[in-house]
Amino acid sequence: MGEWRQVLNDWKFKACEEKEWLPAVVPGCVHTDLLRNGIIADPFYGTNEHDLQWIDKMDWEYQAAFDVEEQQLSASKLELVFDGLDTYADVYVNDTHVLSADNMFRSWRADIKPLVKAKDNTLKIRFRSPIQEDLPKLEKLGYSLPASNDQSDVGGLGDKKVSIFARKAPYHYGWDWGPRFVTSGIWREVRLEGWSGARVTDLFIKQEKVTAEEAQLSAIVEIEAEAVFEGVIRLQTGELFWEQAVSLIPGLNTIQIDAKIAEPKLWWSRGLGEAHLYTFTAELIRDGGAVSSKSVRTGLRSVRLVREKDEKGASFYFELNGVPVFAKGANHIPNDSFITEVTDERYRHEIFAAVESNMNMLRVWGGGIYEQPIFYELCDENGIMVWQDFMFACSMYPGDEAFLRSVQLEAEENVKRLRNHPSIVLWCGNNEIDTAWSHYSEDMGWGWKQQYSPELREKLWADYQKIFHHILADAVDAYAPGADYWPSSPLVSLTGDVNQHSHPLTTEGDIHYWGVWHAVEPFENYNVKIGRFMSEYGFQSFPEYSTVRTFAEEEDMALESKVMLAHQKNGNGNRLIKEYMDIYMSQPKDFPSFLYMSQVLQAEAMKTAIEAHRRKMPYCMGSLYWQMNDCWPVASWAGMDYYGKWKALQYYTRNSFRDTMISIERSDEGVVQIFAVTDALESLQGTVRARLYDFEGVMLKEQSVDISCEGNSSTVVLALNEQEWLEGRDATSVVLVSELIQNGELLDSKFFYFVKAKELQLGASSVTVAEVEGSGGTRFTVTADRLAKQVWLTSEQVGIFSDNFFDLVPGEVKTVEFRRRAEGMASGQPAPAGKVEARSMIDFLQ
Repeated sequence: MGEWRQVLNDWKFKACEEKEWLPAVVPGCVHTDLLRNGIIADPFYGTNEHDLQWIDKMDWEYQAAFDVEEQQLSASKLELVFDGLDTYADVYVNDTHVLSADNMFRSWRADIKPLVKAKDNTLKIRFRSPIQEDLPKLEKLGYSLPASNDQSDVGGLGDKKVSIFARKAPYHYGWDWGPRFVTSGIWREVRLEGWSGARVTDLFIKQEKVTAEEAQLSAIVEIEAEAVFEGVIRLQTGELFWEQAVSLIPGLNTIQIDAKIAEPKLWWSRGLGEAHLYTFTAELIRDGGAVSSKSVRTGLRSVRLVREKDEKGASFYFELNGVPVFAKGANHIPNDSFITEVTDERYRHEIFAAVESNMNMLRVWGGGIYEQPIFYELCDENGIMVWQDFMFACSMYPGDEAFLRSVQLEAEENVKRLRNHPSIVLWCGNNEIDTAWSHYSEDMGWGWKQQYSPELREKLWADYQKIFHHILADAVDAYAPGADYWPSSPLVSLTGDVNQHSHPLTTEGDIHYWGVWHAVEPFENYNVKIGRFMSEYGFQSFPEYSTVRTFAEEEDMALESKVMLAHQKNGNGNRLIKEYMDIYMSQPKDFPSFLYMSQVLQAEAMKTAIEAHRRKMPYCMGSLYWQMNDCWPVASWAGMDYYGKWKALQYYTRNSFRDTMISIERSDEGVVQIFAVTDALESLQGTVRARLYDFEGVMLKEQSVDISCEGNSSTVVLALNEQEWLEGRDATSVVLVSELIQNGELLDSKFFYFVKAKELQLGASSVTVAEVEGSGGTRFTVTADRLAKQVWLTSEQVGIFSDNFFDLVPGEVKTVEFRRRAEGMASGQPAPAGKVEARSMIDFLQ
């Protein structure tokens, strides 16, 4: 009896046609191994991406040697286990073929007991080129399938888009924010597993009914036995335990243990309570001794997606433990083009940023990967709800039997792998395919279906329905019963007619609104085009100068340079940033200033959107902007760049996602409305104060009002007549500052300008930064002698400030704290910033 594991290390690799073996790192991929061995240059630098497209046309080979101890050899079962092979791979143990893999998102196992010996075993893996593997499939199909973001031209394939044939991360083939690096390699752990007798292989804590009074649970325990087995299963969490006698038969056994916990500690999303976690352990016991065990950590909560008809359409919100939750967050993409380069620290930094930005949800978007375990563990611990897409995005897919079977196995395995995570509140079939195809309307969609005959259209739609209305839905129903499934984002509802497809003015389902950006609609449209749940919207900016210099030289500092265009994957992106800047902002004096101004522009756009969505609650109950992060240094929609540096957007997000905030909106009639918005469940009492200042800091007008608002609400608490407040003054040289004060504490403040930023009469402003005495270089006061817009603090050390890109009125003292980025950063400990410098918008203008 017993179990053991042995991780395989000491790898080498080569191109199949080469003779010389080179050292390899596993988990890893061909591109990163080539880089480490000095064979290729930095893939992210300059235009190097274009020079490295030969890699995905070749076959590659990995090899490792291993020994097996005699005691391990005596185990009844000995398996070779791959948690992830990317993607088309043939595996040989001691020159005997043991398995062929064809899906990056699955694990793979092979019984190798008859093949191994004590010493000098060899494991070889031959990775077939995903391009050469799939080009014949395209040829055989006889027509192309839509795949909007497959950058086949960059890969030297012309219009031959083959990404849809491979069950592989779609973004590897390029996206409108990412490069095309079609990787091959061993991207998750490889190990040997041995066991005898019986072993616990899976534990699922099924939450039948969870309330504050009682949690009714069913522990579903899977046990593999090699022979008849009589014993006991013991389920334990803390001091509580439940036991059940079991009689196992050879093969896979499924045992259910019912358990109840009185007055459980519930799992709450960030801002609503503690994200409490329980650890459950299932032990298989015989003759008083433990034979095998498995532990899982989960949170006890009730969650559902509420879609109920109302007078305006139908709701779309998440109810957690009986409470409607406004979802605040962003869309998450993989943190690197080369997945295995993402360290645990980088994951911690991202989730730390989400928590610090007052988010409570991240959407794992369908063009990347089912994320690594640490991602979900961090979301569990920090109360970040997860909207989990299956890995399908912006494409139509094949419908042959082999492909559908592969998708089914992938879905079942990943649902089983992730179902214990309390953070996952929704499974979603795909990103944007229902709306892109828009089967039931000739006038909607992205123009895809018009390329096909009526017969072929029906076939492609039938294949779509097999995957997204049946296979994936069935996997969720079978392996995560009770979890909600949403077939495609965005979607109105599965009506089977024209009413199914989402559009910006629909009053049901979720919406991806891209009129601002792609259609050059004004920012002001964010105040009008608001749905029940805004699951995507966004605006681009460049990363800061220090990041740009990691991929570009000084001579490349121009919007239309080859390098800058290579790091702008959205064809019109640079032109759109410039076009919007001309509308809203003054002209920057040089290219580094343009980078800064692009971030301010992006932040202002997203502030407009986020606050419009929150003001509209409970009609709108979700705001997830595109996007949280980057996979390489690039101009994109991200709030944090590839190196984790916060853009202006991330700081703005932190303020616009505050659990309790004020927000200002001007109506067409010239009424300035001040809203109090709170996600807290308790009622809000306090004082809202509005003050009008000129840019020299002279207060021109003031009004205060005591407020009392219900919890979880948005309420107009003060309405000001613009003309009465301006009293004929020049609107280009005054600012309205509104503050929310509770028990003498400033909870929030917002600045409101009556004209666009480019029309403001900004003058030279001197911003002074002073270290707070006794803070050890961790806290600073910031003051200005004239109105300073978007004050940008930079530090000698890498980290974040408690606030940044803020406006300052003369006479106001702003205190900020610095936290350095390090392994322990998520603990929130302040750290010395080193030298701190401050600049404001006037310093970047012509």
